Amino acid sequence: MIYEIRTYRLKTGAVADYIRAVSSEGIEIQKPHLGTLIGYYYSEIGQLNEIVHIWSYSSLDDREKRRTALAADPRWISFLPKIQCLIETMNNKILKPFPFIEEQLGQRSL
Repeated sequence: MIYEIRTYRLKTGAVADYIRAVSSEGIEIQKPHLGTLIGYYYSEIGQLNEIVHIWSYSSLDDREKRRTALAADPRWISFLPKIQCLIETMNNKILKPFPFIEEQLGQRSL
Protein backbone atom coordinates (compact mmCIF):
# COMPACT_ATOMS: atom_id res chain seq x y z
CA MET A 1 0.00 0.00 0.00
CA ILE A 2 1.20 3.51 -0.83
CA TYR A 3 -0.33 6.91 -0.20
CA GLU A 4 -0.14 9.86 -2.54
CA ILE A 5 -0.42 13.26 -0.89
CA ARG A 6 -1.03 16.05 -3.37
CA THR A 7 -0.77 19.62 -2.05
CA TYR A 8 -1.80 22.58 -4.19
CA ARG A 9 -1.13 26.19 -3.27
CA LEU A 10 -3.94 28.22 -4.79
CA LYS A 11 -4.06 31.86 -5.77
CA THR A 12 -5.33 34.09 -2.97
CA GLY A 13 -9.10 33.96 -2.86
CA ALA A 14 -9.40 30.91 -5.15
CA VAL A 15 -10.29 28.26 -2.55
CA ALA A 16 -14.06 28.67 -2.93
CA ASP A 17 -13.85 28.40 -6.73
CA TYR A 18 -11.64 25.30 -6.48
CA ILE A 19 -13.98 23.62 -3.99
CA ARG A 20 -16.98 24.43 -6.17
CA ALA A 21 -15.34 23.04 -9.35
CA VAL A 22 -14.08 19.84 -7.75
CA SER A 23 -17.27 19.23 -5.77
CA SER A 24 -19.61 19.74 -8.70
CA GLU A 25 -17.61 17.98 -11.41
CA GLY A 26 -13.99 17.02 -10.79
CA ILE A 27 -14.29 14.47 -8.02
CA GLU A 28 -16.82 12.39 -9.96
CA ILE A 29 -14.32 12.15 -12.82
CA GLN A 30 -11.39 11.28 -10.53
CA LYS A 31 -12.96 8.67 -8.25
CA PRO A 32 -13.62 5.91 -10.81
CA HIS A 33 -10.06 6.18 -12.10
CA LEU A 34 -8.06 6.82 -8.96
CA GLY A 35 -9.80 4.49 -6.56
CA THR A 36 -9.53 4.99 -2.82
CA LEU A 37 -9.83 8.59 -1.68
CA ILE A 38 -8.53 8.92 1.88
CA GLY A 39 -9.27 12.63 2.28
CA TYR A 40 -9.67 15.98 0.55
CA TYR A 41 -8.96 19.08 2.66
CA TYR A 42 -8.34 22.81 2.56
CA SER A 43 -6.37 24.85 5.07
CA GLU A 44 -8.12 27.01 7.61
CA ILE A 45 -5.20 27.95 9.87
CA GLY A 46 -1.49 28.19 9.07
CA GLN A 47 -0.44 28.15 5.42
CA LEU A 48 -3.61 29.41 3.76
CA ASN A 49 -4.95 28.74 0.27
CA GLU A 50 -3.79 25.12 0.32
CA ILE A 51 -5.67 22.08 -0.89
CA VAL A 52 -4.50 18.62 0.17
CA HIS A 53 -5.89 15.38 -1.16
CA ILE A 54 -4.76 11.88 -0.27
CA TRP A 55 -5.25 8.73 -2.36
CA SER A 56 -4.18 5.16 -1.62
CA TYR A 57 -2.93 2.65 -4.15
CA SER A 58 -1.83 -0.95 -3.90
CA SER A 59 1.53 -0.12 -5.54
CA LEU A 60 3.38 2.42 -7.67
CA ASP A 61 2.37 0.41 -10.75
CA ASP A 62 -1.29 0.61 -9.69
CA ARG A 63 -0.95 4.38 -9.25
CA GLU A 64 0.71 4.77 -12.65
CA LYS A 65 -2.06 2.83 -14.44
CA ARG A 66 -4.80 4.76 -12.69
CA ARG A 67 -3.24 8.20 -13.27
CA THR A 68 -2.63 7.34 -16.94
CA ALA A 69 -6.28 6.36 -17.36
CA LEU A 70 -7.42 9.60 -15.71
CA ALA A 71 -5.14 11.69 -17.92
CA ALA A 72 -6.66 10.07 -21.04
CA ASP A 73 -10.29 10.64 -20.00
CA PRO A 74 -11.80 13.36 -22.25
CA ARG A 75 -13.94 14.62 -19.36
CA TRP A 76 -10.78 15.16 -17.26
CA ILE A 77 -8.98 16.84 -20.15
CA SER A 78 -11.83 19.34 -20.52
CA PHE A 79 -12.15 19.82 -16.74
CA LEU A 80 -8.47 20.54 -16.00
CA PRO A 81 -8.41 24.17 -17.25
CA LYS A 82 -11.13 24.99 -14.70
CA ILE A 83 -8.75 24.29 -11.81
CA GLN A 84 -5.31 24.78 -13.38
CA CYS A 85 -5.91 28.53 -13.60
CA LEU A 86 -6.46 28.58 -9.80
CA ILE A 87 -3.26 26.71 -8.84
CA GLU A 88 0.05 28.47 -8.16
CA THR A 89 2.19 25.50 -7.08
CA MET A 90 1.82 21.76 -6.77
CA ASN A 91 3.66 19.32 -4.52
CA ASN A 92 3.31 15.58 -4.64
CA LYS A 93 4.56 12.98 -2.15
CA ILE A 94 4.38 9.22 -2.17
CA LEU A 95 4.40 7.74 1.33
CA LYS A 96 4.72 4.15 2.48
CA PRO A 97 3.24 3.17 5.84
CA PHE A 98 5.19 1.55 8.64
CA PRO A 99 4.54 -2.22 8.84
CA PHE A 100 2.45 -1.89 12.03
CA ILE A 101 0.10 0.53 10.23
CA GLU A 102 -0.39 -1.89 7.34
CA GLU A 103 -1.19 -4.62 9.90
CA GLN A 104 -3.79 -2.36 11.55
CA LEU A 105 -5.37 -1.55 8.20
CA GLY A 106 -5.52 -5.25 7.31
CA GLN A 107 -7.24 -6.07 10.61
CA ARG A 108 -9.88 -3.38 10.04
CA SER A 109 -10.99 -4.96 6.79
CA LEU A 110 -11.65 -8.36 8.41
